[in-house]
Amino acid sequence: MTILRCRPPWFEVPFMRWLLAFHIVAFVAWFGGIFYLPRLLVYHAMATDRIGLERFVIMERKLYRAIMTPAAVATIVIGFVLLAWGWDAYRHAGWVYAKLVLVGVLVGYHVYCGVLMRTFAREENVHSHRFYRWFNELPLLLLIPIVLLAVVKPF
Repeated sequence: MTILRCRPPWFEVPFMRWLLAFHIVAFVAWFGGIFYLPRLLVYHAMATDRIGLERFVIMERKLYRAIMTPAAVATIVIGFVLLAWGWDAYRHAGWVYAKLVLVGVLVGYHVYCGVLMRTFAREENVHSHRFYRWFNELPLLLLIPIVLLAVVKPF
């Protein structure tokens, strides 16, 4: 019954449960972009026509700036509010620290996606579509442990 033992004090406050719900929504939106942008980069790396290349630059920029980054910021800000509000319940839970490290790695992946996107916009891409196919699979290696840590709370 680790879940009951680690229940933060804010869990009984309806407003905080709303924040948790929005944290989950933002997390899902962020991961939607995290999965989709590298897939766009795969297709961008394979494109050869000028119209297609320009279209990918626009799609990637809009996804990154209008969806991924706001969702990432919302996820992180709400997550820290929830963490701060229940710090007494969380400070001895090792899973919280592991999750924070994985979220930090995810932020690094997000930033690197932006770097790759900008290299395409400047027409300086040096990677093949195979690189982006492998790069596209990496977020799953973060998603699984992040969700498991948050739900199972193993340590």
